[in-house]
Amino acid sequence: MKLVHKDIEKDNAGQVTLIPEEAEDMWHTYNLLQVGDSLRASTIRKVQTESSTGSVGSSRVRTTLTLCVETIDFDSQACQLRVKGTNIQENQYVKMGAYHTIELELNRKFTLAKKVWDSVVLDRIEQACDPAQKADVAAVVMQEGLANLVLVTPAMTLLRAKVEVTIPRKRKGSCTQHDKALERFYEAVMQGILRHFSFDVVKCILVASPGFVKDQFISYLFKEAVRQDCKILLENRSKFMVVHSSSGHKYSLKEVLCDPAVTARLSDTKAAGEVKALEDFYKMLQQEPDRAFYGLAHVERASEALAVDILLISDKLFRHQDIATRSRYVRLVDNVKENGGNVRIFSSLHVSGDQLNQLSGVAAILRFPIADVSEQSSEEC
Repeated sequence: MKLVHKDIEKDNAGQVTLIPEEAEDMWHTYNLLQVGDSLRASTIRKVQTESSTGSVGSSRVRTTLTLCVETIDFDSQACQLRVKGTNIQENQYVKMGAYHTIELELNRKFTLAKKVWDSVVLDRIEQACDPAQKADVAAVVMQEGLANLVLVTPAMTLLRAKVEVTIPRKRKGSCTQHDKALERFYEAVMQGILRHFSFDVVKCILVASPGFVKDQFISYLFKEAVRQDCKILLENRSKFMVVHSSSGHKYSLKEVLCDPAVTARLSDTKAAGEVKALEDFYKMLQQEPDRAFYGLAHVERASEALAVDILLISDKLFRHQDIATRSRYVRLVDNVKENGGNVRIFSSLHVSGDQLNQLSGVAAILRFPIADVSEQSSEEC
């Protein structure tokens, strides 16, 4: 993401102009947008024209509109963002108050105006515009006949391809069909890696499976790379890391990222940091339950006691449409930071973010034990 212009007043009202440069920037933009914001961007509008003879025709024209945001729709797989709202600025093609849908485009700037820019949103802009955040990880989670090719970016976990090949069982005295099918499977996974992973960006490619599938695949991969003289694979051999997983399904990615060897290798990536923080929380919950709280009411009480050391909170909570509820979460984040605590905002498109959402989206590791808070209703916890 590129920051073109930023104009925030003392009362925290103002606007920023940004240019999304890659698909992941659409996810950041989705988290920046709220109902009631003003969005100005280039779009295509179908307009009707009437000629001097009275015949009516239609054409598509590119124009710049300013909408009051009403609906935000994000497609996580295609990384497409559509914003629907009413036109609030005079335009020769679109009447005031008319509805329009803008699909934000890569490398085309947009201006977002808010009545209040809170600390969480401003931090999101800093994160999106920081080149150091682009430490991406790729993973191939596989078993015989099934492979999920996944890209783990700082903001989301994206399934890039799924390879499925039927592998016949080995028969007594003949393994030919089994071996041929396995080779077809490995070839398809290899082509998937070359097609979907950018070796210029990816720092590490994890290859995980139960048993020896991962080892056999790596052996096949580099044997074929030599045979086909595939320089891109040979030059990036050091980026491949073989690890164990219990299955070839996408959910096994969490256990892969929890592996101490993987954590050490990926220590500078946001995804690995989130997984480790969640693991630390669960360990604390087992060993010292008085130092591990979850649920908004409990964590707020701990924050008031200045006890929060690490706050774990899901970005899903900051997309709440009720302003008062959203402000409550922002206030919690600000209080923890002011009192010297660390805040980790989890992406709801990461495996770890899914788990945190099961804990109502907010949890905390405390500096010191405090007595459990009074009984709360299940809705609060």
